[in-house]
Amino acid sequence: MMVAGIGSRKGVRVEDVLAAIETALEAHGLAMTALSALATAPLKQDENAIVAAGHQLNLPVIVADAAAIEAASLDTISHSDLSQDVAGTPSVSEASALAVAGKGARLLGPRTVLGPVTCAIAIGGDAP
Repeated sequence: MMVAGIGSRKGVRVEDVLAAIETALEAHGLAMTALSALATAPLKQDENAIVAAGHQLNLPVIVADAAAIEAASLDTISHSDLSQDVAGTPSVSEASALAVAGKGARLLGPRTVLGPVTCAIAIGGDAP
């Protein structure tokens, strides 16, 4: 399972979310078709652009459980003081991706920041 974790400022556009996902995937030599799902944190579950991006990509948008995000936060690479203060995790995108990708998941690298959106790619622990 390959998951794109998404973090953003409020009121972002779907084009911003899609561009961040594409940029993050390209950084790892991957295409959109490699993704299994999008992930985000509970505080972003009503962000219309994230939901719309999932619809456009025909991918589920999974809101990671707060406890799973807290546990995954131990394995994040990036650190944002703002994210830590607001969301309780050093990186919403990285922690969400790890939480949804499942036990043994790993990040392919640090989050990509593109304007008002961050995107991190995680691969499930059972994948090669």
